[in-house]
Amino acid sequence: MFSITVRDHIMIAHSFRGEVFGPAQRLHGATFLVDATFRREQLDDDNIVVDIGLATQELGAVVSELNYRNLDDEPDFAGVNTSTEFLAKVIADRLAERVHEGALGEGAKGLAGITVTLHESHVAWASYERAL
Repeated sequence: MFSITVRDHIMIAHSFRGEVFGPAQRLHGATFLVDATFRREQLDDDNIVVDIGLATQELGAVVSELNYRNLDDEPDFAGVNTSTEFLAKVIADRLAERVHEGALGEGAKGLAGITVTLHESHVAWASYERAL
């Protein structure tokens, strides 16, 4: 399996519901390093996984929809605990939509999957992996 990874970041505010979250039940900020890994079994006709420029551009577009937002105020996330794991899935699903719409070029239609990893810090991160 071949892969490439592109990186961006987001800064958000949010709060959680539930005793398991302790002090994070209060409004707080988070900065995530976001890695998006695109996978395929065989390289395309140009011997690449996907156009790295388009992958970078589309990841930037997806994270810009979340950046500098209080997720508690976003209608898409009403009543949802926007955990790191949950946000990794949101970003992966939005990237998958862009792949299916052709935003990453024709060669991207041969992708097998996407993994999105959100790094909360240098010692903790979460990922979501999905097929295409």
